Amino acid sequence: MESQSEERLVRVAAGPVILEGNLTLPEQACGIVLFAHGSGSSRHSPRNRHVARLLNEGRLATLLVDLLTWEEEAVDRRTAHLRFDIDLLAERLIGATDWLTEQPETSNLRVGYFGASTGAAAALVAAAIRPQVVGAVVSRGGRPDLAGSEALVRVQAPTLLIVGGNDEPVIALNRTAYVQLRCEKRLVIVPGATHLFEEPGTLDEVARLARCWFERHLSQPPNEPRTTGITR
Repeated sequence: MESQSEERLVRVAAGPVILEGNLTLPEQACGIVLFAHGSGSSRHSPRNRHVARLLNEGRLATLLVDLLTWEEEAVDRRTAHLRFDIDLLAERLIGATDWLTEQPETSNLRVGYFGASTGAAAALVAAAIRPQVVGAVVSRGGRPDLAGSEALVRVQAPTLLIVGGNDEPVIALNRTAYVQLRCEKRLVIVPGATHLFEEPGTLDEVARLARCWFERHLSQPPNEPRTTGITR
């Protein structure tokens, strides 16, 4: 049975700034997934919203948040440099994570990160800094390599890397990051998919994989048996 849920606009205090987000809380949610969108995207991304909707059907709450303010987005549209400021994005993600832990509705839910493109790097850096709070990470067509070796080896949250089979440069970068991760991990290569997973059925496969990963790791106690693997 699909879980009933309603999306609402929230204002998230993240350090010195206020970020706008869309929060969806299904009944009897088993965890909450915080989305870190990629370069040039926003919380209104049709791809992330599609994935979020399918996660909601699995009783996973979601928070889609813009990690840059409106003013910063305007600057970034001209310069395209803030979207690659991984430390800044991770700092904002940590702020949003701390905000979730302070809200009565979400304070008892384990947090997962769903990161795309540069957002995946920010998610891994944030997970390394908040190991007691972040229970799982999923990367879609991400750049986990941009998190840097120092952060990657410190990540404790089980991490799933999903890459399109036709996205060869990003496959290589994910393999490099995968080797450096010391946590429970899995790399899945979706056949026939390009970077944005625009081919029929490929984004649904991403959502299915993410939902299974989050359901497993956010609804169960930590320290479950660890697995690793690469799947094509």
